[in-house]
Amino acid sequence: MSLGKDTLLRIDLGKANEPNHVELGRKDDAKVHKMFLDHTGFHLLIALSSTEVLYVNRNGQKVRPLARWKGQLVESVGWNKALGTESSTGPILVGTAQGQIFEAELSASEGGLFGPAPDLYFRPLYVLNEEGGPAPVCSLEAERGPDGRAFVIATTRQRLFQFIGRTAEGTEAQGFLGLFAAYTDHPPPFREFPSSLGYSELAFYTPKLRSAPRAFAWMMGDGVLYGALDHGRPDSLLSEERVWEYPEGVGPGASPPLAIVLTQFHFLLLLADRVEAVCTLTGQVVLRDHFLEKFGPLRHMVKDSSTGHLWAYTERAVFRYHVQREARDVWRTYLDMNRFDLAKEYCRERPDCLDTVLAREADFCFNQRRYLESARCYALTQSYFEEIALKFLEARQEEALVEFLQRKLAGLKPAERTQATLLTTWLTELYLSRLGALQGDPEALNLYRETRERFRAFLSSPRHKEWLFASRASIHELLASHGDTEHMVYFAVIMQDYERVVAYHCQHEAYEEALAVLARHRDPQLFYKFSPILIRHIPRQLVDAWIEMGSRLDARQLIPALVNYSQGGEAQQVSQAIRYMEFCVNVLGETEQAIHNYLLSLYARGQPASLLAYLEQAGASPHRVHYDLKYALRLCAEHGHHRACVHVYKVLELYEEAVDLALQVDVDLAKQCADLPEEDEELRKKLWLKIARHVVQEEEDVQTAMACLASCPLLKIEDVLPFFPDFVTIDHFKEAICSSLKAYNHHIQELQREMEEATASAQRIRRDLQELRGRYGTVEPQDKCATCDFPLLNRPFYLFLCGHMFHADCLLQAVRPGLPAYKQARLEELQRKLGAAPPPTKGSARAKEAEGGAAAVGPSREQLKADLDELVAAECVYCGELMIRSIDRPFIDPQRYEEEHLSWL
Repeated sequence: MSLGKDTLLRIDLGKANEPNHVELGRKDDAKVHKMFLDHTGFHLLIALSSTEVLYVNRNGQKVRPLARWKGQLVESVGWNKALGTESSTGPILVGTAQGQIFEAELSASEGGLFGPAPDLYFRPLYVLNEEGGPAPVCSLEAERGPDGRAFVIATTRQRLFQFIGRTAEGTEAQGFLGLFAAYTDHPPPFREFPSSLGYSELAFYTPKLRSAPRAFAWMMGDGVLYGALDHGRPDSLLSEERVWEYPEGVGPGASPPLAIVLTQFHFLLLLADRVEAVCTLTGQVVLRDHFLEKFGPLRHMVKDSSTGHLWAYTERAVFRYHVQREARDVWRTYLDMNRFDLAKEYCRERPDCLDTVLAREADFCFNQRRYLESARCYALTQSYFEEIALKFLEARQEEALVEFLQRKLAGLKPAERTQATLLTTWLTELYLSRLGALQGDPEALNLYRETRERFRAFLSSPRHKEWLFASRASIHELLASHGDTEHMVYFAVIMQDYERVVAYHCQHEAYEEALAVLARHRDPQLFYKFSPILIRHIPRQLVDAWIEMGSRLDARQLIPALVNYSQGGEAQQVSQAIRYMEFCVNVLGETEQAIHNYLLSLYARGQPASLLAYLEQAGASPHRVHYDLKYALRLCAEHGHHRACVHVYKVLELYEEAVDLALQVDVDLAKQCADLPEEDEELRKKLWLKIARHVVQEEEDVQTAMACLASCPLLKIEDVLPFFPDFVTIDHFKEAICSSLKAYNHHIQELQREMEEATASAQRIRRDLQELRGRYGTVEPQDKCATCDFPLLNRPFYLFLCGHMFHADCLLQAVRPGLPAYKQARLEELQRKLGAAPPPTKGSARAKEAEGGAAAVGPSREQLKADLDELVAAECVYCGELMIRSIDRPFIDPQRYEEEHLSWL
């Protein structure tokens, strides 16, 4: 702020209580004409009425005159927002009262006494003329577009000029010389208005600092020229221009406006006693702010480009306007102008206002007969659903009604199930009615196809899937009532209701299509449900599908369908059932008894030749077969398959029954059965006797009986003779009797040889015993016990033939753990009895008598010691079987392992 002719007051708004005074140092009577502060706040130009210009930098206190500028009364400055910095302004434009436009550049470097001046250069570029000649340059604004083009707008009292040109790359330092040089031969485009205030002022609206301006307002004589700035237009920067006349009481003749400031939606006119705000959308005055006379008349108003605050001042006071929520009611203005897109943009965060805008837009579109757009808007409003639906019904706009219902359905919440059911059902009815009306009309074929595709898109829409699934029963009823079987199937497939699809094909006898659906979706439950129907019509294809499904199907649940199908007994019916059962048994390896039993029944009825092969393949172990043996026996007997019965008897180990039944079929089969009980010779002999009796008595064939006798070594001729009749001569048995006698003779010779060998072995044993009685061992005084390593002769000891020597008590302790429990008990009993027996007394007849008396009551002491020796000293504990049996015994007792383990820590 300039306070008088010689004082400059600078206030940092961040430190408002610390103002800074700068003296201009002027001795003459020159007054401050105008001041120009750049967008960074670092460069200040002070134009004096004496046609001098002073320069002050924010970081300095020194006021520096600009010598090159002298003689020019500066009216306007166009700052360079692209190249301006804290230390340099970059190329700027200067407009004078003589109509000249200069280009200059200022530097903030102080320098010495003879250092560089702040004004680096100051050169003329252009002269603005009106009809009477050069006119003062009232306003200057310089901008650069996003594509590298430069724009300069300059105003005089009646005209607004535009300079547009492209700056070459790398020539930014050259400034605006090339831009104005393009208009040397022809004048720039301009707007002119006849009326004049004697001055004019241009204001820009810039949303953010250092961004491109979006709108302009030019205060001139006829009013305010307002419009947008379009940097993409090649010929003119101005667009959407219109002139707003001054409010009543404002103008050149009455109360002329002194200054103008442009905001987003208003321009503010400064008058001598008040400020009036005019809406740029409607031209209406929305604010009149009167000032008291005590402050004096208003002088000027400016806008802070960084904060957006507005500053107005008089000779005695400074006022600040803070613009808040300027756009809060703009939506209503746009709504009244029917500019609904902009209205929605400025009330997007206010649901009640947005609903009002949508309702108005919907009504407007409905009145304009744009029904689809109207339906889309109505669907977003909170208007009554019934009212809107009736509105479209009365207008007979079913297509718009469908659009409205679909958008309402898409906006429902998960909890609104009732509304969803209603809407989906209604939409389905509308589509079906429309398709029914168009069907059969050749002229509306394309429309029918289009409607059908839209209906299918509705049915398959992922957004509606949840609601359609919940309402699928009612939708199926609607489709059925309209007889639209095509869409019934289509909808069922979308809903994955394949059961309904298959049922539909079965009802229409399209069994192959039904099977194709089953095979494609591979649902086991559907196979179980529809197999009884399909197997009666396409058995081979169905069995192929079963086989393709493999283990995903449970064959037990398919048995009822197979049983029902194969009851007719035809070969083809049985063969298909057998084919699937064989697949289950041979490929899938099924072990369920029901499956194997059913396969047995099929073999017994339809393929007897495969029955025996199956039974033999199953094996002869009763614990490994998977079929019921008793059921198989009853089944084979019922159908007269005797060989199969014989096999089952063999598996059941009923060999007598097997031989009895086999004799009715084949003697060789009976012989095979008779050899099965290998471990029971009596049973084998019994079975072979049955075979022999059958051969002799039933077939009356002596030769065969003799051959049978030769087949079994257990049978003798004397066993078979009772079966022959009395009239049979001995000639038939001569060879067999001779063979039997030879066998007996050979057996007797073998027994004699074995007796001789036994006699010789007994003689050798007696000789060895005689030798053992004479064997002895020598014990030296230094010999020690093999267990305790103490001298052996200190205590009673044992000496073994292997050379090991043990104390008696040491040997007892070593042998005891290895003895069985009953021998340990016997050992304790012998020790107890030996301890209770009286010690022997030598050389006394009385003692012998006492010993004889004790012998009469119980075993003698010598007998007890002999028994004890037999238990303990029967063999060497290191060389006998006891050591061999202890090879797998752990060195440490498992029960004492933990104790032993801790003792080593």
